[in-house]
Amino acid sequence: MTEDRLSRDNNRRNRIVAASCVAFFGSMLGMAYAAVPLYAMFCQITGYGGTTQRVEQYSDRMLDRDITIRFDANTSGALPWDFQPEAREMTIKIGETVQAQYKAQNMFSTPTAGRATFNVTPELAGAYFNKVECFCFTDTTLKPGETLDMPVVFFVDPDIVDVPELKNIKTITLSYTFFPLEGDKPLAAAPKVDGSTTNGNSEGNIGG
Repeated sequence: MTEDRLSRDNNRRNRIVAASCVAFFGSMLGMAYAAVPLYAMFCQITGYGGTTQRVEQYSDRMLDRDITIRFDANTSGALPWDFQPEAREMTIKIGETVQAQYKAQNMFSTPTAGRATFNVTPELAGAYFNKVECFCFTDTTLKPGETLDMPVVFFVDPDIVDVPELKNIKTITLSYTFFPLEGDKPLAAAPKVDGSTTNGNSEGNIGG
């Protein structure tokens, strides 16, 4: 009788341990899936890593102080686009809402799609660089040879001058890099729209 009870107790403890392990690994898996959106949210709120802010309204105040915005454009080697800003830089007032323009052209003979990542330098300025409209908010698909104008509407938050590390800032660089959407990478040596061939793995850095 005692042996049967011990056996039942051992089985019950084993089931408890097994259930605990399953629950633990399940929670770890859930945390792993949640980590990416939580990290993105953290960067969006804090500007960590130079992540810019997305806002829905224009700036309501402007300082009598200039700041220069430089524009950088890059593509990954697998995306056959010519992507670049219309102007390499512009000087604006802090708090002034302005529009900058980028352009992208698909150099392949088949449609290709891309997604833009972005950041600003210095990284601390990311929390004060506000985008109202941007091509980077959605994925982009270009037909063979198609050229697309890509506007970005933004302003630099006047609160930036209250940050000790940024109060004397003169220049901010806004940088974009387009990557191909997963499953949409063109084959190497596919024909370009002008009839020549290009290697899908060639480097496509435009903005340097």
